[in-house]
Amino acid sequence: MSSDHISTRVNSARLPDFVGKTVRLACKPIQLNGDMAIVQASDGGEVTIRAMKPDINTEDGYLEVVGNVLDATTIKMLSYTILGQDLDMKLVNDTIELIHDPRFYTRMFA
Repeated sequence: MSSDHISTRVNSARLPDFVGKTVRLACKPIQLNGDMAIVQASDGGEVTIRAMKPDINTEDGYLEVVGNVLDATTIKMLSYTILGQDLDMKLVNDTIELIHDPRFYTRMFA
């Protein structure tokens, strides 16, 4: 399987490890401003999303953004999925931390 189409789930703390790579970020839009948005990631950190789709609004609830990490706090959006209004972000964050735990990451996700 080619690694060209892999997109790892991350939180804001994990973004610096994935600069230049494609990731998936579960988040809640906080502020929309044209083609940019500030979102809150599952660990509570804020991330800037560039090239936002104009049809996204804060009433959509939670999103999963797929995009390229430009720097430690910025993702360029490729696509998104609306996850609804009811998402347990603590559970999402715990899952992300388990994915990146060295006991599992190299065996199952790398």
